[in-house]
Amino acid sequence: MKSVDLVLRKVLIGLARSARFKALAVRLPMTAAVVARFVPGETVFHCVTAVRTLAADNLLTSIDYLGEDTTTPEQAAAIRDGYLNLISELAAVGLTGYAEVSVKLTALGLGLPGGRNLAFSHAREICAAATAVGTTVTVDAEDHTTTDTTLGILADLRKEFPATGGVLQAYLHRTLEDCAVLAGPGSRIRLCKGAYAEPVDVALQGREEVSTAYVACARTLLAGDGYPMLATHDPEMIAAVAELARQLGREPGSFEYQMLYGIRSDEQRRLAASGAKVRVYVPFGTDWWGYFIRRLAERPANLAFFVRALFGR
Repeated sequence: MKSVDLVLRKVLIGLARSARFKALAVRLPMTAAVVARFVPGETVFHCVTAVRTLAADNLLTSIDYLGEDTTTPEQAAAIRDGYLNLISELAAVGLTGYAEVSVKLTALGLGLPGGRNLAFSHAREICAAATAVGTTVTVDAEDHTTTDTTLGILADLRKEFPATGGVLQAYLHRTLEDCAVLAGPGSRIRLCKGAYAEPVDVALQGREEVSTAYVACARTLLAGDGYPMLATHDPEMIAAVAELARQLGREPGSFEYQMLYGIRSDEQRRLAASGAKVRVYVPFGTDWWGYFIRRLAERPANLAFFVRALFGR
């Protein structure tokens, strides 16, 4: 990644945490239209509609009820209740065979006093509700300061709900070792490149270095006995995963590709039509700002798309 890209990414990640800039941006007439490319809406109805549309193309989904600024136990409980309501609605319309949910532990209260127990308790309730209707939960990765706690909670959840998935970020120096530990039977692991601005002593910085690490981590997961979920939009990484799966004798249904809602939708459908298992990460909710800005930070093309839309081009 070029140095200018790194600077731009750090600036955008800073904006993701800026309430003042969010307040300004959401007043711009074009913002809502552009955000709709990446976030199908703020309500369960909008989310379920998007899931149903994707299912018609044989695309699976993992749903994120957005919430990253949890500062009180009441907010954490509200996020939990939002997930419980979402799971109930998915079951009511017969979509649990197509959709699972993704949860961020900070949204469930991890950063609060006594947050580990609080987040675990809320996550456990969500896992129990999901299991009861025949679907699953994936515990999302966040910045590196939460990695140990997140993986610890994942391990605890899997004791009761073994299908609970986790997420590893290839750009962290530790991740190849984590992949080896988590590649065992029954382990569902989503591998992504990484979406947070991390320091050099924690994470790789260059685009080529991150891609090399991603392939190494994907090889470890695909060579294991778990269920790898390879999250990438990079054509080179998609091709590399397909070749690794071929070399390692992986059947199409024994792993899946994952992509974000609104990014490379044609490729999502192409892969699904070819017989691959494809899952789309679908976020919804009112707290969409941080998620949206990280999508811009990940790819300059996304930022260019936003700027063109703001200026009507």
